[in-house]
Amino acid sequence: MGLLNNKTAIVTGAARGIGKAIALELAKEGANIAFTDIVEDDNFKSTEKELNDIGIKAKGYVSDASNFEQSQTLIDTIIKDFGAVHVLVNNAGITRDNLLMRMTEDQWDLVLKVNLKSAFNMTKAASRPMMKQREGSIINVSSVVGVGGNAGQANYSASKAGMIGFTKSIAKELGSRNIRCNAVAPGFIMTAMTDQLPDEVKEGWYEKIPLRRGGTPEEVAKVILFLASDLSSYVSGQVINICGAMQT
Repeated sequence: MGLLNNKTAIVTGAARGIGKAIALELAKEGANIAFTDIVEDDNFKSTEKELNDIGIKAKGYVSDASNFEQSQTLIDTIIKDFGAVHVLVNNAGITRDNLLMRMTEDQWDLVLKVNLKSAFNMTKAASRPMMKQREGSIINVSSVVGVGGNAGQANYSASKAGMIGFTKSIAKELGSRNIRCNAVAPGFIMTAMTDQLPDEVKEGWYEKIPLRRGGTPEEVAKVILFLASDLSSYVSGQVINICGAMQT
């Protein structure tokens, strides 16, 4: 369909999993892709090749989105390499799960830094060129636990809830410059990590989900495609749960 022809999209943390699915989906609709990860490993290289094989321009960058200076340098470099930034997907994130009474300060600080500060860093850096061109779509990958909480994930839940408040504020700040900002909140998504869970654990999750299954990275990516494209041209400041009605 070419929904993103002649657009440039940045996807952080996209060498694997949900981030990779997002990058591939946007590329299939014509977007040129700049993606990041913190190491240039085999996954990084294969993702870059898969994207270029689609026929668009794609380049991977080793960069830490939670580092303020690196984020600004990254955006400056992408502008030089691609000429513009139209879509930013803040996907980079980690977990360090533990019950509150056992959670260390380092576990709290690291999750808030990687998940929440990275969204601030990248959005602040990308917003300047977007404001100049008076066009942009920013999509933050939150989580259903940012909406409803989850035992053993106080740090992760807080970071993802923070992304939602951040999303709504940025939508109000930048709307007058024709920049939209939305969030998606995935639920139980089947990735390489969740595939390693015992079948009984996965079945327990399915029982909590009205659709009785986990979602796929591609299903998350399709919602992000909608938010990145002009199909959602009057949608801003919203949170879309992608969870099979687990969180309503």
